[in-house]
Amino acid sequence: MESSSSASTSTSSSKTVIKRGTRILSEKPFAYVLKSKYRLERCDNCLEAGKVLKCSNCRYIAYCNRSCQQQAWTLHKHECPFLKRVQPRIVPDAARMLCRLILRLEHGGDLERGYYTEHGSRKFRDLMSHYAEIKNDANRLEHLDSLHAVLTEMMCDNKNSSSSSIVPNKTELMSIYGRLITNGFNVLDAEMNSIATAIYLGVSITDHSCQPNAVATFEGNELHVHAIEDLPCLDWSKIYISYIDLLNTPAQRRADLKEHYYFLCVCSKCIDPQEMQQMNAASCPNRNCDASVNPELSECGSCGASVTQQLRLDYEEITKLTQSSLDSMKEVAYLDMCKLCLAKQAGVLHPLNVWHVKTLDAAFEAAIDVGKWSDALTFGQQLLPGFAEYHGAWNPLLGLLHMKLGKIQLFERRYKEAVHHLQEAQRILTVTHGRDHRLLLDQLRPLMLQAKHEMSC
Repeated sequence: MESSSSASTSTSSSKTVIKRGTRILSEKPFAYVLKSKYRLERCDNCLEAGKVLKCSNCRYIAYCNRSCQQQAWTLHKHECPFLKRVQPRIVPDAARMLCRLILRLEHGGDLERGYYTEHGSRKFRDLMSHYAEIKNDANRLEHLDSLHAVLTEMMCDNKNSSSSSIVPNKTELMSIYGRLITNGFNVLDAEMNSIATAIYLGVSITDHSCQPNAVATFEGNELHVHAIEDLPCLDWSKIYISYIDLLNTPAQRRADLKEHYYFLCVCSKCIDPQEMQQMNAASCPNRNCDASVNPELSECGSCGASVTQQLRLDYEEITKLTQSSLDSMKEVAYLDMCKLCLAKQAGVLHPLNVWHVKTLDAAFEAAIDVGKWSDALTFGQQLLPGFAEYHGAWNPLLGLLHMKLGKIQLFERRYKEAVHHLQEAQRILTVTHGRDHRLLLDQLRPLMLQAKHEMSC
């Protein structure tokens, strides 16, 4: 089956009240590409992890079974000789995605529509290309030039000059590239790891907010959008998802959106000075006061405790240490380094300081990686308030944090606590994913049943 964009909505009338947890859109991708680092671990068609077998011709991509290979053949038969031509080199993900978009458009994709309501739809050409912005963006132009070189080598047979026409001219390629970089989704697995890149036509209607009222989740390559607030009606001009990581300061979020999507966010969270102050807050010098303190002020606004010059110096030093440490751990978090940062942050950075929360997140995952379950539980419990504050009460990451805590507590035979966290995970993930999602059916439900059984014994 060729990857095609088809959408369905859970309501037929735009005047129907939308309850929290309602699935308001399901859509298959217009085009998608499994990330190259997973190409021999996951099926190129359904994206599932497991034993896979390489395509016998290109030897580049792999499938989990013959059915998936047959479904993918409609598109892969055009792509296959190109991948074979560049073996044994790895094709950059963006180049392979552009190749697939070119092939989709070459073979009728320009007429395809992705529906976001019964009658509302979008075609690929309806997506914004940001052509003018990219044309004046030196970094984007350099990236595009490198991708053009790869595509030319892949898709142009020097022995047959007529085949060179399949690669669009620079102007057309720039418009396709612009639509990709500003409308592409990172497809996430159940653990919220990015495994693929995809373009969805219908859902591209959705705008960004740092206080979203909807969330996009995935099952295989299919995207689902669920409302995480009650909505008066299905009005897509008032439905928002988040394009970026919300665990960043307003300044960083706005910079990321400007760099990647060419707009400046003006949502209430981004323009609220209290948001910036809290994310960068110091702890109050008065140990009996849990208020957040602006280190640039002379005293705590809650209890009046003086902010000393020494506290300011410690705050600046520890913040810089934390930032550099987290930057060095982008790929792999080291538990000892996380513990060192947390020890230095104690009494200086407020518990909701974003750099403290980021450190706890890194420490939690690092402790899990090395099997330090007691440490993982400590860091995970401390992480909950920060995740709830910055990701929001109905975010998949908060639900997954509860689920991980419940799983560890089950392993540690702390059954009552495990049931509590698994119930919280179920409450959140039922809203963000839907009751029928495999994450709930295959992972969360068995954990819940085991925890309740053990607690009753």
